[in-house]
Amino acid sequence: MKISRRRFIHSSAAVAAGFGGLQLLTQRTVNAATGQETSSFGYGELKSDPDGIVDLPAGFSYKIISRRGDKMDDGLLVPDLPDGMATFPCNDGLTLLVRNHELLPYQLGPFGKENKLLKEVPAQKFYDYGKGKTPGLGGTTTVVFDTKKQKVVRQFLSLTGTYRNCAGGLTPWNSWLTCEETVERIGRNDEHNYVSEKDHGYTFEVPATSNVNLVDPVPLKAMGRFNHEAVAVDPRTSIVYLTEDRHEGLFYRFIPNKPRQLGAGGNLQVLAILDHKSADTRNWDSDAEHFKVGDTHKIRWLDIDNVESPDDDLRIRGFFADAACFARGEGIWFGKNEIYFACTNGGTKKVRQIWRYRLSRYEGTKDETKSPATLELFIEPNDTKLLKAADNLTIARWGDLIACEDRTDDVVRLIGVTPHGQLYTLANNHLNTEFAGATFSPDGSTLFVNIQGKGHTLAINGPWKDNRSISTAS
Repeated sequence: MKISRRRFIHSSAAVAAGFGGLQLLTQRTVNAATGQETSSFGYGELKSDPDGIVDLPAGFSYKIISRRGDKMDDGLLVPDLPDGMATFPCNDGLTLLVRNHELLPYQLGPFGKENKLLKEVPAQKFYDYGKGKTPGLGGTTTVVFDTKKQKVVRQFLSLTGTYRNCAGGLTPWNSWLTCEETVERIGRNDEHNYVSEKDHGYTFEVPATSNVNLVDPVPLKAMGRFNHEAVAVDPRTSIVYLTEDRHEGLFYRFIPNKPRQLGAGGNLQVLAILDHKSADTRNWDSDAEHFKVGDTHKIRWLDIDNVESPDDDLRIRGFFADAACFARGEGIWFGKNEIYFACTNGGTKKVRQIWRYRLSRYEGTKDETKSPATLELFIEPNDTKLLKAADNLTIARWGDLIACEDRTDDVVRLIGVTPHGQLYTLANNHLNTEFAGATFSPDGSTLFVNIQGKGHTLAINGPWKDNRSISTAS
């Protein structure tokens, strides 16, 4: 699977960002060949929503709990383009929901049109103030939610001044890692006429708190500067696993110097497959050997230097140092000693893969070579009727993956994937924009999800299954 540098770069550049669709090799289940559900999994046929917004199975309901432009408890407005999210337990049985907003300076942020509310926030609370004229409008909001009353208690801005906060991941110490999906540098953006005062492409930590407060925006630079997508954290070791949303992105691991203290620095590494140097896992090249669903490969981790990458070349340097490349790594979630992550453009038809990484019993130590971690292609579907353009992932209490479709055509879905690779539809939205940020409340009663292009955050309730194969979130 070794390919030349020239061919690698050429094939990556040739793939347009609009490719979508996760498609299945049908070895795992007969159901995948027909798209038919069985009574052994899923929730059955969806019922049409009379309001034309979200179809759900019988017995389920949704409520729009937050909309872009709503006034928040800090006097600011709910920003547009909600994306990745996570939940945390709060006092009095309440739920904390920390929510990303994938915004650039010219879009609709928390300060309203023409940033009329900008002076409500001190300049030092912004990561990038944009000279007071074009501040970064990405960041996070925090929602305090009562699952018993299905009601928002309060919501407020919790991080500001960043760019394109797409996804991220929760930590076991009750914080949210929010990631910038951009590598913009200091200077002027001529296309949209704004000025950056800082380099972008970093991860930031946001404590989960119900207090109305803005976190000091400190980039975790040792975790690398690249087109970040999402992260998952091992609760035992504090090791952080990171995806990169590029056509030739890598899969990263950050080993912190001090557990639970990511700001204290650490070591960034990239994944390589033991028996395939510079492996191209994308399955694009018809002339190369393909990775097959269900096959497992032993892996090793490689150190990488100059992680702030002023030339945006981490993935190129890593690949030619023997790291494996992936087709737009996106959603990721920590399960039972395993991690699932989605690759948007993976597969022979460039329409999606989901990979499973199984941790070494000695993960992150000098002894991990005695029992290496493994990488498996979990699914690569070949029928867009089953799943198309899956992005954010979460693991349900009963053990299934829940995948958000990221597309703007036709009906957009939430798709369930059983541990055996069977797929079923959990929800449809008719608003021609992606689902994003699916995450369950700590009590398991409520599934929160965003309809991004409309600026909606939804709470979905119903007869969720009993715990069948409980997986621990990151």
